Amino acid sequence: MLDRIGEIFKETCEQMDCEMLEFNGEDDHVHFLIAIPPKHSVSVVAGKLKGKSSYFLREEFWPELKTRLWGNHLWSPSYCSVTCGGAPLEIVKKYIDD
Repeated sequence: MLDRIGEIFKETCEQMDCEMLEFNGEDDHVHFLIAIPPKHSVSVVAGKLKGKSSYFLREEFWPELKTRLWGNHLWSPSYCSVTCGGAPLEIVKKYIDD
């Protein structure tokens, strides 16, 4: 399922002129590094990623997901966004990979 989330995120980023630079996750959360152009806000991109992935994952993985929802939601209503303008991208990518 994690691979499918990565595919959906990558496709969504491309559709929004964003660039997904790194992606990884665990059973209950994901980490990813994306470059977002100034025409988009972080909240809009996060909403699109969560919404589209929720739709497709429910369609494709419902038996595995139905016991893991936040109420009736696949994703938590919150997210964490951190800028990394001063950090070398290789360090951020390594953090996400590990």
